[in-house]
Amino acid sequence: MTLKMLYGTAWKKERTASLVQQALQAGFLAIDTAAQPKHYQEHLVGDGVRSFLSTSKFTRQDLYLQTKYTSFNGQDPNNLPYDPSTSITEQVKASVASSLHNLRHNGNAEDSYIDCLVLHSPLPTMNQTIEAWNAMSSFVPTKVHSLGISNTSLPVLQHICSNSSVKPKVVQNRFYAATRWDIALRGFCSDNAIEYQSFWTLTGNPELLGGQLVAMVVEQAGVNAEVALYSLVQGLGITPINGTTSHIESDVAELSKLELWKSEDRNNEIWEECVKALDGLLRHWANSLDYRTR
Repeated sequence: MTLKMLYGTAWKKERTASLVQQALQAGFLAIDTAAQPKHYQEHLVGDGVRSFLSTSKFTRQDLYLQTKYTSFNGQDPNNLPYDPSTSITEQVKASVASSLHNLRHNGNAEDSYIDCLVLHSPLPTMNQTIEAWNAMSSFVPTKVHSLGISNTSLPVLQHICSNSSVKPKVVQNRFYAATRWDIALRGFCSDNAIEYQSFWTLTGNPELLGGQLVAMVVEQAGVNAEVALYSLVQGLGITPINGTTSHIESDVAELSKLELWKSEDRNNEIWEECVKALDGLLRHWANSLDYRTR
């Protein structure tokens, strides 16, 4: 089974390398990190990747490694991957150079590459955002294969798409009520071949996690509620980020169990109805929130 999910490495601290290796061994072949020492230990992600590859049948080409350029506002000013006194363009170049070194899959950093480089958030002005984006674009398609943006609104995403030669291939956002579950933005992503990645998928949606729809999938497929919600969200065309530290292997096993259940025709019909119901529920809730704010 191809696991349509990324393993998230934020806040793993000194456990990062061992957890990344464990996640890769379990089947998470897509890893999300950032050149932001405040919340990520990117160099330890690289250690975990190299440890995994050294004893695995898999090669670097089998993995998807995604990292981020984080502007000064999102960094610890005492621990930066670049000189903050330089231009945004130079900051991006230094950040990418550090990421290529950290995520090298062997001893030779010249062979290193990044599958997707994500702008961690828009910068304070649109001109600064475009400068960062253009600097990121200069690495495509050789050292960086694709670009993305996180924590974005639809207008910012549309502006980047309209004013750049290298178009976004990934959007990574919180998936929760405050953004109306990005219904309009996800529609734009779908229309423009942009992968929408969700974080806060579980913690940002306690009503869904404890709701009747998830409970139905749990009962029908015999999986836990967390995996049921992840899978329902996947059914909407979303790639969730899973940052578990305590049930890496069991999540993969439960997802495989659900895929097997869905493979039966009758169960697949039930599944499609559940996904349709989730989409309808989110649209209803979003409309209710919009009505209350008028």
